[in-house]
Amino acid sequence: MDAVFHALASQARRDMLGRLDAGPLTVGQLAEPLAMSLAAAAKHVQVLERAGLIHRTIDGRRHICRLEPGPLASAQAWLAFYQRHWRERLDSLEDLFQTSARPDNGTMEQR
Repeated sequence: MDAVFHALASQARRDMLGRLDAGPLTVGQLAEPLAMSLAAAAKHVQVLERAGLIHRTIDGRRHICRLEPGPLASAQAWLAFYQRHWRERLDSLEDLFQTSARPDNGTMEQR
């Protein structure tokens, strides 16, 4: 899971993964909209590959990348465990805001 989070730490790699959702792309196609060299894109692809997030096949000189979403499930499950805590804290904060917004919240002096 460390490799997955490391791979997701880069905006360029997240962009690549997002575009692979539509279907397989070559390394050159992944590099094109990111204004990076083919060599730089290849390094990003290697990080994604090591994390198991993509599968790369070689067809002659073309390196074709396909999304492998499986490892994202383990990261999502880990985050979902902590989502419960975030939700509880946000619910508490919402309750605090609602209580302080009431006109009879006890802040007015009694006459």
